Amino acid sequence: MGAENRSYRILILALATWGGVGFLPLMPGTWGTLAALPLWYYLAQTGPWGYGLGVAALVIGGLWVAGPAQEILGRTDHGSIVIDEVAGLLITLAAVPPTWEHAALGFIIFRPLDILKPFPIRWFQEGGKGGLEVMADDIAAGVIGRVVLEVVMIYWGRG
Repeated sequence: MGAENRSYRILILALATWGGVGFLPLMPGTWGTLAALPLWYYLAQTGPWGYGLGVAALVIGGLWVAGPAQEILGRTDHGSIVIDEVAGLLITLAAVPPTWEHAALGFIIFRPLDILKPFPIRWFQEGGKGGLEVMADDIAAGVIGRVVLEVVMIYWGRG
């Protein structure tokens, strides 16, 4: 394996596993979701445009790395690929105040949607082996999570 190919593989896996967090044992998706919180907090300070551009860049990056990461890891939607969880949580937490209460609530809403994949989320997971198939269900879970979070915040007050 050439140095260029090795560097490419390292870059792909570093991004797809969110710096290696996806290789943590037992519950890589949960670790990846938790590891997204510092980025969420940072992006929340950048205003709506900064947040939107940051999430868009992350989604595009996820689409770019998830397919090749599956090939490198030898399995479709390998559990160590957690960039999709990072994107999904950031979508769930879009435009909410950067407080630990909102972070916890967003996490509690997003993770079950991502794990259980109720309709229509499961529909987005079906398909081929590319980056879109890895990312789409978590993006859908993020969007649905954002709607649920908004309803909860309205019910309890935005505080």
